[in-house]
Amino acid sequence: MAQSEASEQTLQLYSALLATVGLEQKGKNMPYTSMNGNMYSFVAKEGYVAIRLSEEDKQEFMDKYNAGPAISYGATMNGYVHVPDDVLKRTQELSEYMKKSNEFAKTLKPKPTKKK
Repeated sequence: MAQSEASEQTLQLYSALLATVGLEQKGKNMPYTSMNGNMYSFVAKEGYVAIRLSEEDKQEFMDKYNAGPAISYGATMNGYVHVPDDVLKRTQELSEYMKKSNEFAKTLKPKPTKKK
């Protein structure tokens, strides 16, 4: 079931989700969003979308959609939820969580960027 890379549909749905909320997609090989050096959503190499939420919103999302934590390269990504494929298709519904993710990212401590 795990894919080695995201399907074209997953990439299109992720782009559509970000456009719905007015967010800039970064990254060519691994699409993601970030603010102040903190990533808050991404398309995992395993082929699914993950979003970072506050602990309260994360629990609500996991309960509502029977979703699990995001796991990438065999490690659980702290604060991220794995967005089930059927939920990713509900762009308008999921956009509410993307907005919450963006708001949560604003509260995170800025990280220095590595770019010069």
